[in-house]
Amino acid sequence: MVVKRSGVREPFDRAKVVAGVRSAAKNRPVEETRMEELAAEVEEELRLVGTDVNSQQIGVAVLERLARLDDVAYLRFASVYKGFEDAGDFQREAGLLTKATAPKTRRG
Repeated sequence: MVVKRSGVREPFDRAKVVAGVRSAAKNRPVEETRMEELAAEVEEELRLVGTDVNSQQIGVAVLERLARLDDVAYLRFASVYKGFEDAGDFQREAGLLTKATAPKTRRG
């Protein structure tokens, strides 16, 4: 069961996760099968958490996977999930994403 921010409980719906990822990945080079796999991975992770999860846990699980899949889709999803209000929010999140995914370079 998913506990929404409003307190309402409803069954987990993998199709909603796919729809959210599909929307974020629109016009991006992300295959439909990969979106389905991402949703299945999220569902499996949440199943291990327990019988009740909240929508925040779902959002975080999706974001973690989108960060590895496609930067633009990640930022689009994050903008809705985190409620971005201005360009500064995008810049901040892009900076965090770059910091988290940039390979380490050696000096010397």
